[in-house]
Amino acid sequence: MLPFSREYLRPGDRLCAAVSGGADSVALLLALHAANRQPKESLGVVLSAVHVHHNLRGAEADADAAFVADLCTRLEVSLHRIDADAPAHIEATGESMEEAARNLRYAAFHSLLATNQADAILTAHTLDDQAETVLMKLLRGAWTDGLSAIHPVLIPEKPKTGRIIRPLLATRRSQIETYLRDLNQPWREDSSNADTHHTRNRVRHELMPLLRTFNPNLDQALANIAELARDEESRWQSEIARLLPQLLLPGKPVRGGGRSVSTNPANSALSIEIERLRSLDPALRRRVLRAAARQLGARLSFEETARLLALCGLQRHPTVTSRNGAILQLSNHLRAERSIRELRLSRDLH
Repeated sequence: MLPFSREYLRPGDRLCAAVSGGADSVALLLALHAANRQPKESLGVVLSAVHVHHNLRGAEADADAAFVADLCTRLEVSLHRIDADAPAHIEATGESMEEAARNLRYAAFHSLLATNQADAILTAHTLDDQAETVLMKLLRGAWTDGLSAIHPVLIPEKPKTGRIIRPLLATRRSQIETYLRDLNQPWREDSSNADTHHTRNRVRHELMPLLRTFNPNLDQALANIAELARDEESRWQSEIARLLPQLLLPGKPVRGGGRSVSTNPANSALSIEIERLRSLDPALRRRVLRAAARQLGARLSFEETARLLALCGLQRHPTVTSRNGAILQLSNHLRAERSIRELRLSRDLH
């Protein structure tokens, strides 16, 4: 039996497994199907599958879809086939093929959840995927929230319906292939997975093997980092949620007292008293600034956070002054202005 987590699976749930035809997703479907048919300790769920055809690999993708359909027929599992036009999406958005495929896939998942066709979508992310993702995030300079990488369960924000669950996140890819071979179950190989023009494939086929020569237990070590980062981030978010209402001020002060607040959401603004920010430790200062920017719909990079701290006179930066009236223009239309007492953040979307 292939080990998988039952932590987020509830009897009576309508579970829909995302099946591409690759080894991981085929193993997930088979393991769920077998567990659901056990006379004792059955999952007690209604199982279905979803296959997203991205229209990217021609006859190969058609063969993947046919393989998944045949597998679901044999298992007597209902299948949702969703066709997506990835080439058109790439042309319209400028996204990479990897980004486009992922975004279209998750749009399909959210659609099934939003239309009440499933209570949860299950994806076949493995411990190997987790390790690769942590390393990619690290290479890009991610914060702690980024290093948490692939979460075991994801609750979509819009619409807030259903769940996306990753039951194989503690399972190694080698275990999956052994499980399938023991069952004499074939799977499909996506030829694009060997294309090292894609970042993840370069990490998988070139960087990870090299790093394993330094630490043979690298995959588990990186997966551990994700778990630590996830728990740390959860703890910090609770603290930020408690502190932020005490620190953030709406709009900007006006003569005679009070504050001026725009009713136009496109001109949203908030302020933080610099002395209140100064009283915090460095880690909390950064998080307060990032959380404030998020409330305005913007994300701060490490460099932008450092510039904001310099604008407040809380650290040095070669290009930033902390004098009264100094202004910073940041990404995502975010503007920062220093007054005698406050740091004001605003976002003009016009």
